[in-house]
Amino acid sequence: MSDITALHAAVEELLQRVTEKIILPRYQNLKDGEVQDKGGDDPVTIADRESEEMLEEGLAKIIPGLPIVGEEAAHADKSVMDRLSGDCWIIDPIDGTRNFAKGKPPFGILLAMASGGEAHTGWIYDCLTGRLCTAHRGKGAFINGEKISARPTGAVQPVAAISLLFMDMGKREAVMESIAPHYRMVDVPYCAAEQYPRLGLGENDVSMFERTLAWDHAAGALWLNEAGGKVARPDGSPYRVDGDTHGGLIGAASPALWDELVGRLKGL
Repeated sequence: MSDITALHAAVEELLQRVTEKIILPRYQNLKDGEVQDKGGDDPVTIADRESEEMLEEGLAKIIPGLPIVGEEAAHADKSVMDRLSGDCWIIDPIDGTRNFAKGKPPFGILLAMASGGEAHTGWIYDCLTGRLCTAHRGKGAFINGEKISARPTGAVQPVAAISLLFMDMGKREAVMESIAPHYRMVDVPYCAAEQYPRLGLGENDVSMFERTLAWDHAAGALWLNEAGGKVARPDGSPYRVDGDTHGGLIGAASPALWDELVGRLKGL
């Protein structure tokens, strides 16, 4: 399917169908034994697995033969990650599983297409509100079909959502001592499908991520960059889906805000 409009329509229909048939029926309705820990306080639910299976089936019909990298498949078989260097789909069947398992928002589906280690098309779907963020490299960023431009909060003290979850203790302490005082710190949503839109919609100004798995960041990084914000590694290099999974990533509502935060980090 080469026509981008038809592609987006097919994917949107699939995201809605998976949400209605798999995800929402399980929301606030998980039974004993339907939530497990993959290790390191990283939960997975039966809905994650069923959602990924249905997404894989649907995507295989949209573009037959295109390799798929799903979060749960990659957890079960690390060799799945090798597909990230070529043409592939990238699936996070439920982003924000920690929230979903507790029966609270936010959570969503993250989906991207990549080629040669770079994401070129992405979808961020909020399962509860139906908000759909889409991006295609060089074409801009959209929400429910309307083109948008990233905007800062305008606050005198920029608003920062910094994920400390996967930082080592030394870096965590340094960030809180030297970076936090320059920002109004807010809680992270534990959901990239929510964090990236917040950076584009004037709710947050900057965000830091330590763990940078492809299914968490491929769609969001593309979307925010296409919206005119900036997402890049701390050294300024672009995010690659086949790169280091713990290399750190900084997102900002504008390039100027990104530069300011990186400048402060260099002093640590």
